[in-house]
Amino acid sequence: MEQLNYAENYQQALEQGWPYTLYFGALFSTPNNGRYRWINARTIEIPTLETTGRVDANRDTIATAKRNYNNKWTALTLSNERKWSTLVHPKDIDQTNLVASIGNITRTFNQENKFPEMDCYCVSKIYSDYIENGKSALTDEITVDNILTVFDKMMEEMAESRVPVEGRILYITPVYNTLLKQAKELARQIVISNSASALNRTISNLDQVTITEVPSNMMKTVYDFTEGAKPGSGAKQIKMFLVHPLAVITPINYEFVKLDAPSAGSEGKYVYFEESHEDVFVLKKKIDGIQFVVEE
Repeated sequence: MEQLNYAENYQQALEQGWPYTLYFGALFSTPNNGRYRWINARTIEIPTLETTGRVDANRDTIATAKRNYNNKWTALTLSNERKWSTLVHPKDIDQTNLVASIGNITRTFNQENKFPEMDCYCVSKIYSDYIENGKSALTDEITVDNILTVFDKMMEEMAESRVPVEGRILYITPVYNTLLKQAKELARQIVISNSASALNRTISNLDQVTITEVPSNMMKTVYDFTEGAKPGSGAKQIKMFLVHPLAVITPINYEFVKLDAPSAGSEGKYVYFEESHEDVFVLKKKIDGIQFVVEE
């Protein structure tokens, strides 16, 4: 009997784990992902609603009624099409006490290869869209003496653009997270844990902004995705990335996920294959909800 394509169930299971397994999980779980419609496997449409402002009222006359709003749909085409497959011999499963089972193989692939690749694509694609839309990143040299000043500059830019404070996330590499902990102006609350001798110096929130530490090799401006992800030619280090999740949209559509039983065509081996259409887009009307600090 032909094996079922379980792409929909597979995608639902992944989405439940993304906030806990991806460094940029909050962006892959952005509320915007519930506000678009699929046109086909590779194209989505996102809605844009605009209204006019108020005018003076007049008690003695009535104005001509007219429509004072406009609704349109903007089409976006997903260009990041990825696949992965593997053969698994039944004896490998038996002889490794199920260590090499399909479930364990795909779990390891997801955690050690696919999820890191998705993180790298996410941050580099946001940076690319940000620059292509006429924005520029800060290139300040960051030290323990000025890191909070740079952070305040990023926050000020967002405040001037009416980006909500609640929900902002600061992604930061370990080196600069250490500088942040050591910042002279920072008033840190020392939290004593259950252990009498242990102190928690982690800064997880600053001015209502959630702080997430991301490895340096997953915070580059450009990646080579020939196989997996590795820093691309001319890649620069992203030091800090301040973002509101409402500024991005991250559609993912698993078109095909299937496991075929051993057959003559596969020479007695299981065949696993998955293919997805996915991408990351910056919403132009929300682009002010993004700030970067990169190396010069």
